Amino acid sequence: MMKPEEKNRLMRTACRVRMGILEATHSARSGHPGGSLSAADLFTYLYFKELNVDPDRPHWADRDRFVLSKGHTAPGLYAALAARGFFPWEDLKTLRQIGSHLQGHPNMNLTPGVDMSTGSLGQGISAAAGMALMAKYQRKSLRVYTLLGDGEIQEGQPWEAFMFAHHYKLDNLCVIIDNNHLQIDGPVEQVMSPYPIPDKLKAFGFEVQEIDGHDFDQMEHAFTRARAVQGVPFCIIMSTVKGKGVSFMEDQASWHGKAPNDEEYAQAMTELRAQLARLEGN
Repeated sequence: MMKPEEKNRLMRTACRVRMGILEATHSARSGHPGGSLSAADLFTYLYFKELNVDPDRPHWADRDRFVLSKGHTAPGLYAALAARGFFPWEDLKTLRQIGSHLQGHPNMNLTPGVDMSTGSLGQGISAAAGMALMAKYQRKSLRVYTLLGDGEIQEGQPWEAFMFAHHYKLDNLCVIIDNNHLQIDGPVEQVMSPYPIPDKLKAFGFEVQEIDGHDFDQMEHAFTRARAVQGVPFCIIMSTVKGKGVSFMEDQASWHGKAPNDEEYAQAMTELRAQLARLEGN
């Protein structure tokens, strides 16, 4: 069980990451806040507890790798990277602007801390599996993590990568699926059901753990298990709420790819500031 002070620190950081998501998408007048918010706790846990990375050495050869396979949720990744110190927080307000290093999808050639350029759904997991195999060949102890959306796994390429990961015994690969139950066209179960996700991943040879993707204790337990598994890849399936943290965005498919206007931004930031104040004991 995580110590209360550490959990509170992560919760405060996650709240700030959510603020960064809103600042970025509001400034850009475009972007994908819904899925960024659902994964904000995961981004926070990875960059403030799990990943062996160094903001002062973003290209350090022995760092852990993270591939955002659902690349459209780049605002969440950028906010976590900025909070961790990879680049200034103020850069978030340049999202999607000409000349900015923060484009609509991650670009490893522009943004410190981004390990793989992604965007076309299904491709990031393949790159992550290749990185994990490379680490095996080079006898490096680094680990590779990748985040997919539940709508993303409707495509065929992730399942080829899952088969590849099991075949090559990539126990240094941790796949995370953000099961927020919604995609751009509505509920994933109605568009093209991927369920039951755990049974399918187990059939592909993965060790699987299901968690509440907004519970840091459950995250800690799952990632501890993932590091201990030998001979097979590991998958964490997170049940989350799209738009988590902002009342009018929660569980609404319409916020998949729509930025908040001035009034919505003000309301959302008021809610998040109140959450942060409660966590800080104010």
